[in-house]
Amino acid sequence: MHSLKALLLPLLAVPLLSASVPDAGNNIERGSLRVKVMDLSSTEGIIGAALYTSKQGFPDKPERAYLSKAMKLQGASPVFEFRNIPYGTYAVSILHDENGNGKMDKTFIGIPKEGFGVSNNPPIGYGPPSFKEARFEITGKEVEVRVAMNYLEKMTGSKNSSNAHNGSIQQKDHR
Repeated sequence: MHSLKALLLPLLAVPLLSASVPDAGNNIERGSLRVKVMDLSSTEGIIGAALYTSKQGFPDKPERAYLSKAMKLQGASPVFEFRNIPYGTYAVSILHDENGNGKMDKTFIGIPKEGFGVSNNPPIGYGPPSFKEARFEITGKEVEVRVAMNYLEKMTGSKNSSNAHNGSIQQKDHR
């Protein structure tokens, strides 16, 4: 009986101690992020958005993202809403999973077969865009980011939508 009492006393004290510690999360400024996806090649499949806080996993490992969302496409201009986001530095990546298999399909040499995009719409070169190229700040109550989709396998060389909406981040502060 004595050993049971010794075990239960510390467990009962934890809620009392944690109640006296102020919640640091209440003092963090937060905003909302609206991600508008543009230049889809079709309305088939699933569209996914991942919000990253660092280069770890960016842009193609949504399981390492701070937050991620996916939805069945129902129109040509999907919008993702991320609410209650702490102010800070972020980057967004988008995947248009046209066949709905849950992954980015690639050619045998690694070229994406499905659409993708990242915040800031940097020019597409060899390899994926970096977190540094795609990063932006959330410093206001409402931030809007527009991401233009890229379809490398479908491009003829004359159309590169990655430059179409460069610098498309808007901050709105309604304090």
